[in-house]
Amino acid sequence: MPHPPLLLPELVTGAVTDTGALRAACVRAAKQLAQAAPTWIAVSSGSLTCGNTLGTFRGYGVDVIVSLTADPAGTTPDPAMPLPLLVAAWLRGEAAADHVRPELVDPAAPVAERLALGERLAASEGEVGLLVLGDGSNRHPGPAGHADERAPGYDALVSRALAEADPEALLDLDPELAAELNVTGLPAWQVLAGVARHGGRRWRAELLYSQAPYGVGYHVAVWS
Repeated sequence: MPHPPLLLPELVTGAVTDTGALRAACVRAAKQLAQAAPTWIAVSSGSLTCGNTLGTFRGYGVDVIVSLTADPAGTTPDPAMPLPLLVAAWLRGEAAADHVRPELVDPAAPVAERLALGERLAASEGEVGLLVLGDGSNRHPGPAGHADERAPGYDALVSRALAEADPEALLDLDPELAAELNVTGLPAWQVLAGVARHGGRRWRAELLYSQAPYGVGYHVAVWS
């Protein structure tokens, strides 16, 4: 799923209705994940480490404190917690999951490393849910400007791959074009591909949302 700050109602008081469908899809997916596994691994593109389980959206305008665990240690939120982990922590609370372990993927890592990480995660013991966080292109027509005519086609490929639980299609996505279109989700999606290819298991998918409401491609899907 995506990780825009606008998922939080407190941050979009004037546009809660406009963002309602995306928010509802994300919360629905999170609750389905929590039903399958109370412990999550949150995979997203990034290189910053996070040594605190508490974070705050203060840097985005409202001091909403969120936690990566239902029983956080300490009381001081980390103001530098990366946005994908803030959203993961917020979703954990919305879905009443127990714990989220971050797994940040270097955006410069080669595909082979992403696949290897996915295979290691797939071999995790116990019931573990994978929360995959990443946005599509921010070059769609919209208020942000800088539209690129290639963005809708690229996100259509992403949407189809997620809707069909097709790991090979995720691996076929063009990384150079992704960089040109500011697609942040590709590293995490390809880790998902590594998970899905592990052990020869069959997957089914449900696409809950796939639009670009503010000029950014947002996709919400559940694989099981």
